[in-house]
Amino acid sequence: MEYMENNQIIPEMAKEGTWIGRCYIPKKIAYNNIAGPHVIWAYKGMVYDVSRYYKSTSELVNDGSYMKVLNTDDPNISQVGNLEDILDNSFYQNRDGNKPYLLAPNDTQAVKACGVTFIKSLLERVIEEKAKGDPRLANQIREEITATIGEGLNNVRPGSAHAMKLKEELKKRGIWSQYLEVGIGPDAEVFTKSQPFSAVGYGAEVGIHHDSGWNNPEPEVVLVVTNKGEIVGATLGNDVNLRDFEGRSALLLGEAKDQNGSCAIGPLFRMLDETFTLEDVKTSKVSLKIEGKDGFILEDSSDMGEISRSPEELVAQVLSDNHQYPDGFVLFCGTMFAPTLDRDAEGMGFTHKLNDKVVIASPKLGQLTNWVNMTNKIPRWEFGINAFVDYTLRRMNTPVG
Repeated sequence: MEYMENNQIIPEMAKEGTWIGRCYIPKKIAYNNIAGPHVIWAYKGMVYDVSRYYKSTSELVNDGSYMKVLNTDDPNISQVGNLEDILDNSFYQNRDGNKPYLLAPNDTQAVKACGVTFIKSLLERVIEEKAKGDPRLANQIREEITATIGEGLNNVRPGSAHAMKLKEELKKRGIWSQYLEVGIGPDAEVFTKSQPFSAVGYGAEVGIHHDSGWNNPEPEVVLVVTNKGEIVGATLGNDVNLRDFEGRSALLLGEAKDQNGSCAIGPLFRMLDETFTLEDVKTSKVSLKIEGKDGFILEDSSDMGEISRSPEELVAQVLSDNHQYPDGFVLFCGTMFAPTLDRDAEGMGFTHKLNDKVVIASPKLGQLTNWVNMTNKIPRWEFGINAFVDYTLRRMNTPVG
């Protein structure tokens, strides 16, 4: 995929479709002059404040009639500014807090993720496990694992009779893995990636733990799901992962996945409509580009069509009679990428370095751009549920306390 200029891709995209998100809006132009995160609608290159109708994107997503509200002639929907300018101001390096900038589009929704839903990433999880998180052993194990089981997994439907026969055969060979269990077994891996309000958005820094020496981005399509389990939109996400942490033990999944700035989502929700359907989501092409200050460049692309479980199947494993999500949820569908290109010493594979620029793009979803830093060096997560409640009450002119 050809990468467009960061300040061009979304304005071009927003000429059609329904784009919803969140924007930090300063006091002078904020609803009731209370600065903070406002629900916004991007339309024909402009950004509109719809927070008089919706206090959260979760509320909008779960309102089946929100399309009737989006109207530029409505005096209660005010213009925030030009989308191109807001995108420019969203880059953390030159952000002006006195001007609007994008935030992650999700807020009170649960942030869930499914793992090992693509064969390439499934094999890499098995390799991590066998290498015990040591990248020096991964290259040799990669060759062995891929030669032994890689070809046999390509046409396996998870949970099928064929999958169960393959499971028994791999057990006999002594190479069965807990990752293969969720990769081809009946139950998908579903975990909580991050907390409500903790995701970072377009232009922000993502975080890598200072004790990690083997980590990578995980570019993914992220579904927007209502509290009834209906897929109503999609966006892009970076499920930043500490491969050495998870490789040492699957019980370290929480530490490997959930750190300050380890979840990036954006730039905006593209809602399903006549210009963008669930079929478009299923056939999305997603690309990844990593540019390092050391001159390192990695480019790759993949296809959602290669996913082993459909988006509907994944959603059904998250929300059911066994587990409800009153605010709805956003769902990472699993990564199509597992970078293995040697960055430094031969056989050491890929790992991030500080200030890496990570660009995830898809023609109908736009472009998510972030930079890499240490988790303890990026802005601390301070706006949580209590802050949101307080902010909402102040916007309603309701005394607090």
